[in-house]
Amino acid sequence: MGQDPDGVPRHRRTEAGPGARRRTQSSSRAEEIVTCELKARKAQPDHPIHSPCDSLLSWSSSFRNYEGVFNWGALLLFLGSLRICLENLLRYGVRVSARGWIKFLCGDIFHEDQVDFPVLYLVLYSLVPPIVTLILEKQLAKAQLEWKTGCILHILNLAIHLFMPIVMINLECLNIGLISSVVACGMYTTIFLKLISYIQVNKWCRDTLMRRTLINKHMYGNGDFLLRERKKTFLNMKEYNQRTEKDEKKDDIEIMDKHLVHWPNNLTVKDMSYFIFVPTLCYELNFPRTGRIRKFFLLRRILEVFLGTNLMLALIQQWIVPNVVDTLVPFDSLDWPLTLERVLKLSLPNHVLWLAAFYLYFHSFLNTAGELLQFADRDFYHDWWNSRNLEKFWQNWNLPVHKWCVRHMYKPLLHSGYSKFQASMVVFFFSAFFHEYLVSVPLKMFKPWAFLGMMGQVPLIFFSKKIEAKFGYQLGNLTVWASIMVGHPLAIMVYYHDFVIENYGHSLVAFYGQIKSATL
Repeated sequence: MGQDPDGVPRHRRTEAGPGARRRTQSSSRAEEIVTCELKARKAQPDHPIHSPCDSLLSWSSSFRNYEGVFNWGALLLFLGSLRICLENLLRYGVRVSARGWIKFLCGDIFHEDQVDFPVLYLVLYSLVPPIVTLILEKQLAKAQLEWKTGCILHILNLAIHLFMPIVMINLECLNIGLISSVVACGMYTTIFLKLISYIQVNKWCRDTLMRRTLINKHMYGNGDFLLRERKKTFLNMKEYNQRTEKDEKKDDIEIMDKHLVHWPNNLTVKDMSYFIFVPTLCYELNFPRTGRIRKFFLLRRILEVFLGTNLMLALIQQWIVPNVVDTLVPFDSLDWPLTLERVLKLSLPNHVLWLAAFYLYFHSFLNTAGELLQFADRDFYHDWWNSRNLEKFWQNWNLPVHKWCVRHMYKPLLHSGYSKFQASMVVFFFSAFFHEYLVSVPLKMFKPWAFLGMMGQVPLIFFSKKIEAKFGYQLGNLTVWASIMVGHPLAIMVYYHDFVIENYGHSLVAFYGQIKSATL
């Protein structure tokens, strides 16, 4: 078998080269023939208007501009929603009542035996645990308290903090309103998570300083050996003249470091107060700050909070309450077709309310707080609406909570030797507990539905991943939206049914299944 001088067999060279040229020539020849045909047809006297092309809706078409279809869908959704609103007004009339909201927010203040604004007692006590935590951290920093003892006192302080709303909301003499109870429990949960972060970060700083002190003592008796060695190196003029750009950057970092707050100088009332009000759950010694307050931006966010809150309150009274009441009798009588119809009917107003609450809280309210406190990190949410599965949704939906769970639970569990699945299960269990806490405590009854709903997210995550892997991104995203739109109204229906049974008995289900029984 012959070979060329470069070592390539002749039969391979003769097969590869001409074959590639023939394919190129055939493709070019085909295009040339089509072009010549078009030119020849255009030269005909019949004025031809046809040319080869695909229909716009064909998969092979390059057309991708569907703005008109989007506008049509938006208009159709608007007209459908308008029809539902008109139907609601014609059937129930105007149900918006300021008196009803005052009762739900503050309790029945129109009653003579009612304590005025009872929720203020809960708000005032919420200031106690941060003060106790600060005092304990100061004692630990001064080595006047051992960590084991301090840890027990921290746990006791946080346990009383979580238990206080359960006691005060169930006191009949206070009669705290339902909405006020929900807000108070949310505030207590937020402070609880903030204090855990505060305790853990200060422990990290304390342990780091202790390790550094031990290393210095081991290497050079007493004192800061590493610092003295750095000073000697800096005073060596020969080395100073030979400094590189990297060394100069280190000097700049050291200069900037002098302007930062270091532990234990952060253990002040001012620092604790700023952390309690700043829109984050994760504590740092030095938060990123903005240079100024943007007044026009702040004014827009405050206006959104004010108008959005009133819109949501009106939406609940006018649209949510009648649909929730209508679900009671079919669900209690196990009329599944009618129950399914009522759940789907409730899903639309509930979903609109949920979207409005997302924008109002995560964008308007948190940006208002961030702007007032000049907090620069406004990363409160990502594009959860594009989530391809439920795991991505939980990672992008509520970033303050997600960051806290990753930083203070998930990663520490991994470092302790737990697997990723075990750490994830612990995080979901923790989240499920607080979801149940935020629902059962204000309702003054303890049912497991919110807890089970959150724990049920674990198998749903695997299910949504399977759908995404088998059918692609679009169906995975539809699974996320379906779980949101159907899961929430189902939970509302179950809790309203149990609330009526728990407080009024099974005999009054028919009465509380009528809109005239609604107090809101």
